[in-house]
Amino acid sequence: MTQSYDASDIQVLEGLSAVRKRPGMYIGTTDVAGLHHLIWEVVDNSIDEAMAGFCTHIDVVIHEDGSLGVTDNGRGIPVDKHKKTGKSALETVLTILHAGGKFGGGGYKVSGGLHGVGVSVVNALSSHVIAEVKRNGKLYRQEYKNGGKPAGELQIVGDVDEKDTGTTIRFYPDSGIFDTIDFNGATILNRLRQHAYLTKGVCIRFEDKRPDVAQKYQFYFEGGLKSYVRHINHNKDSLTNIFYVEKSVDEGMVEIALQYTGSFQEHIFTFANNINTIEGGMHLTGFKSSLTRTINSYERSSGLVKEKELNLSSDDVREGLTAVISVKLGDPQFEGQTKSKLGNAEMRSAVETVLNEALNQFLGENPQDGKAIIGKCRLAARARLAARAARDTVIRKGALEGLTLPGKLADCSSKDNTNTELYIVEGDSAGGSAKQGRNRDYQAILPLRGKILNVEQARLDRILANNEVKSLVIAIGTSIGETFDVEKLRYGKIIIMTDADVDGAHIRTLLLTLFYRYFREIIERGRLYIAQPPLYKLSKGRQIWYAESQEEMESLCKEHDISAANTQRYKGLGEMNPDQLWETTMDPERRTMLRVAIEDAEGADAIFDTLMGSEVLPRKKFIQTHAKAVSNLDI
Repeated sequence: MTQSYDASDIQVLEGLSAVRKRPGMYIGTTDVAGLHHLIWEVVDNSIDEAMAGFCTHIDVVIHEDGSLGVTDNGRGIPVDKHKKTGKSALETVLTILHAGGKFGGGGYKVSGGLHGVGVSVVNALSSHVIAEVKRNGKLYRQEYKNGGKPAGELQIVGDVDEKDTGTTIRFYPDSGIFDTIDFNGATILNRLRQHAYLTKGVCIRFEDKRPDVAQKYQFYFEGGLKSYVRHINHNKDSLTNIFYVEKSVDEGMVEIALQYTGSFQEHIFTFANNINTIEGGMHLTGFKSSLTRTINSYERSSGLVKEKELNLSSDDVREGLTAVISVKLGDPQFEGQTKSKLGNAEMRSAVETVLNEALNQFLGENPQDGKAIIGKCRLAARARLAARAARDTVIRKGALEGLTLPGKLADCSSKDNTNTELYIVEGDSAGGSAKQGRNRDYQAILPLRGKILNVEQARLDRILANNEVKSLVIAIGTSIGETFDVEKLRYGKIIIMTDADVDGAHIRTLLLTLFYRYFREIIERGRLYIAQPPLYKLSKGRQIWYAESQEEMESLCKEHDISAANTQRYKGLGEMNPDQLWETTMDPERRTMLRVAIEDAEGADAIFDTLMGSEVLPRKKFIQTHAKAVSNLDI
């Protein structure tokens, strides 16, 4: 039976209705990340005013009723009538896609708002928006409801000083669009702090007026990126002073700060017009090539290396490096609305030139820093060669042992990595239960003995000497280090399954550290999960219930009148028989799993460094701060 398909089936979405119909096209998702994307769109407009030199203060407020307001003291969105639309410029900006002051015409030389859909998308995805503008000695106000429709005309509601200008946008996210409309204060704080570092001289204030989480913060940094690097490294063992350069070039402006630490990890963050380009781009390419060339040149000219030594690689010169690269340019070319990668080729040569000249001068004026950098990089180079030999041994071993590799891996029969699963299980006992309870078609089991090496405090050569890590590298199939290839991943899901006790949590943290530092793309592709085995088994007659927390257990006991003698707390996965493990933790129809995601790379770096790094005091302070929040602690 065929259905008719003619012109009447073609739907034309007018105005902002397209945004409400397909919100993911404009903000990525409708989960908590999409919710916060609304904030960034509004804040970015205020930051653009600051970068243009017209704004010195930005206030972000979460109100008691759950709405969020952003106020700046910029020029104020124009309110005069727009010739083309016949509406005020304010209404035009808030109700028409691709309408803004960033497409030419002299409104902004530099801005993050490339497509002009920002504030109109916020309006479209809100149930209520209140816009207020101070301009021309007047306070103007207009409200929008039901997905961006004006609730009335633009009105003058008061008088202000002629010099008092600015814009306030207050919005109520639409609960019918978003999975949650509960803003996360910590997420907002991190983003605002970042903006304050990137925009010297702007004061950013944040207030959360919700009764249960009331808080106030203020950020203001004269040091710019130098302050940013100092913040990132505050818990690290610094090897050098902070290098800093800011220079105007024909293409725009280049600002770079960097410092070497005793860490084995690199921490490089890149920005273009204050937008975090998480996938890098031309400015990052220019930075890496210039850094490698400059340090190699300095090492040779200063006589700090023997003639026969090979040049340092790009990886060698980035070990232990913390760097922030920020460029500002008039016509940024980003890849997609998410703006995650900068494509302007001219910024590569601009960054190369600025860094080469300034870093050469810094090394010449700071010979002790230069010596420390070369010593760190040479040590990294020797470790890299040792790691390559160790990795090649692991890979050769994997190729020789074939599909049964490693010996303790109970592989699945399917080779289709779209639906296969690898369970990384703590201990032989739990591994035995998992092997018996699994679905052999698509579930593989890899038991680990004890705790793997803490990779935060070791180089790759030492990491690959650890038998448990070697087994894991061979099992997942991607290799590690220079030859890592996520396309060779043998399983669709990698699931960490450890006991629900302190030791299990520690093993889970060690594994997460390994994946974050060496298999990060597996996390970014959404392939790493954490199993959620139950803590309690409850029974009454022939009926059985499972509870994942003490609160759930107590609720079930009360609901079904279950006595304490009929509750069992699982100390480990090994206490479950294969059927129970399958039923509660491995059956796709009934199990609960947490997918591991990286929402904030800088925050993730800081947490891993605090919890797993070599410095004891930050870890002690973290434990003291959060100890009271821990429940179900086994001592």
